[in-house]
Amino acid sequence: MTTHTTTTATSLTSAIAEAEGSRTRLDLAKSAPKVFRAIIGFDAAARDGLAPALVELIQIRASHLNHCAYCLHMHTADARKAGESEDRLHMVAVWREARHFFTPKEQAALALTEALTLVADAGVPDAVYAEAAAHFDEAELAHVIALICTINTWNRVALSTGKVAGTDERKR
Repeated sequence: MTTHTTTTATSLTSAIAEAEGSRTRLDLAKSAPKVFRAIIGFDAAARDGLAPALVELIQIRASHLNHCAYCLHMHTADARKAGESEDRLHMVAVWREARHFFTPKEQAALALTEALTLVADAGVPDAVYAEAAAHFDEAELAHVIALICTINTWNRVALSTGKVAGTDERKR
């Protein structure tokens, strides 16, 4: 790299860091602790009884659609810790073209995740709902829908409060 290129890259990096540092955003957990705890409770209740791999696939797909790098980083890391393969993680965004990586039940959940996450575009089509209902009993389907709602809430919280990918603040 030339000196000019290095100087320009350093200047650009400094300018970005400065701009990001100048727009401090609130911490929802500190500013509205009851709201934050309610979302955590909703999330815990939603995932109850669902397979951990399915939970992570849903959260990863919604985070892709919402462009939430913070949640995407967090949930791909969680999926890896739970034993998810790199192949499947790489294919979540293009699952329709890589169906053989996912079970029919996972495909139904991913389709429902897309429909509910992008609900303003076309609602939740009857065919998508029917396919999910064919793979999940009523209680499971209720939990899948609730989980999709919670990850969309978390994505919106992370995006609106400026969370940075790779800075997972959860206590383990």
